[in-house]
Amino acid sequence: MYTTLEVLRDGPIATVWLNRPEVHNAFNAMLIAELTAVCRLLDADDTARVVVLAGRGKSFCAGADLNWMKAAGEASLADNTADARRLASMLQALAELRKPTIARVHGPAFGGGLGLAAACDLCVAATAAVFAASEVRLGLIAATISPYVLRAIGERQAYRYLLTAERITAAHAHDIGLAHEVVATEQLDAKIAELIYALLQGGPKALAASKALIRTVANQSINEGLMDETARRIAELRATPEGQEGLAAFLEKRPPAWIAGATGQP
Repeated sequence: MYTTLEVLRDGPIATVWLNRPEVHNAFNAMLIAELTAVCRLLDADDTARVVVLAGRGKSFCAGADLNWMKAAGEASLADNTADARRLASMLQALAELRKPTIARVHGPAFGGGLGLAAACDLCVAATAAVFAASEVRLGLIAATISPYVLRAIGERQAYRYLLTAERITAAHAHDIGLAHEVVATEQLDAKIAELIYALLQGGPKALAASKALIRTVANQSINEGLMDETARRIAELRATPEGQEGLAAFLEKRPPAWIAGATGQP
């Protein structure tokens, strides 16, 4: 179905492979359009409960295809801006998927590849992985990826790495909050399977609501308005069939109905 992606399903798990290994999965207009479309399709698919983003070949993603970037720069300002806006929309579609997302970073994740890793909810990196916000070395800025990179590593670290374009090892990515786990390459899929198992224990609607809650609450002052908002959200979920099922299952000491779709080992 896709030119630049490979989408595999294993029950409730969808793995989206960036599939341009000959150019280190650099994204162009086609990949941007296809990844945006896949995110929207999976968002609407109730049978998909966890999404893994991975890269074929040696790299996770080398960022933007330089030929595409060059052509965009030579276009009119309106067309150039429209291309950048489509890239921003792709990252937003990934970041705001209602299902949990996991970046499987086995190799280099540069520029936009760093943005993809940061836009996912969880990031699992192999020890061989390396990250960089390399844009300034091309006379550019890490513009569209910046909201997600700052969310992952914070403003202070962003001043260093968005300005120096230094390469960030997997171990240091873990230290600064970019990678949640760092494991040997041969253990990468086993670690991701552990996280998937944990995610599938949660109610699908509760997971989606938790993602929305984090986006709302992050960096907000604790005041009456915020307390009212959080109270409203849990009250609404308690009244849903999923919330009622979860509470009943706990009281009755049985697994909730959604666990039937869980796979893997704890």
